[in-house]
Amino acid sequence: MASNSVTAQPRLSPRGQSPSDSSVLDKRSIAASFSRAAQSYDSLAAIQRQVGHQLMSQASRHLQGRVMDLGSGTGYFSSELIDQSQIDEVLSVDLAEGMLAYARQQRSHANIRWICADAEALPLADNSLDGVFSNFSIQWCEDLPRLFDEIRRVLKPRGMLAFSTLGPDTLKELRQSWAKVDDFVHVNRFQPRQQLQQALANGYQPRQQQEQLIELEYQRLNQLTEELKGIGAHNVNQGRIAGLAGRKRIQAFRNAYEDFRKSNGMLPATYQIYYGVYQKR
Repeated sequence: MASNSVTAQPRLSPRGQSPSDSSVLDKRSIAASFSRAAQSYDSLAAIQRQVGHQLMSQASRHLQGRVMDLGSGTGYFSSELIDQSQIDEVLSVDLAEGMLAYARQQRSHANIRWICADAEALPLADNSLDGVFSNFSIQWCEDLPRLFDEIRRVLKPRGMLAFSTLGPDTLKELRQSWAKVDDFVHVNRFQPRQQLQQALANGYQPRQQQEQLIELEYQRLNQLTEELKGIGAHNVNQGRIAGLAGRKRIQAFRNAYEDFRKSNGMLPATYQIYYGVYQKR
């Protein structure tokens, strides 16, 4: 419904820059990539669902009132959140307009408000939210201190933040295989737990923390690469190779990845997951 939808221009930082200026991550490419993936995302995002439900089980008792689903994608967890009896309203926020358009069409609800905005520049009033839920989203924000300051700004005193995000060992097999081929950035970089905790240290009190390694298996490498493309999570870093990689380079990459094939005949893909439930100080 139009009355429940907002497209916001990013707020400027004190230095007059958009959060995406001079960033290693290309925010425009991130938004475009996920917008293109809107139609295929739900059918391919098995690990995102698995992790999101794990986060829901940890966070549900902490979230109530007015809650933001930050990086909401197709709105799957926005719908899950609004079904919780203690949650009155969900602000479903995503950078990708295509994702939000799909979510509005598939998961319309009177108490879900759809907002297109950058997580590092939220168009929300100070102290306006009781909680924030973010599944597999904050890894697309390079400036973690700015991100958590912005979330803290919009949270009420003692408000809750629950998130899952990816650690640097995610897709390590993919990264190591490409490293044998060339020096371009082929795999998204994810920040270590120490940087995450440092960014949270001053403004938040930890309530729950957990780390998990999940290994997925594929018969063929293109099953993994097509899945990443289908959910919009392929490489969006500055320093990636321009255009298509050559046939010889692709074959060298495939040969390198074969070194990881397991005794059961499957190719592994590792995901390193960080979960956190924090309270605003």
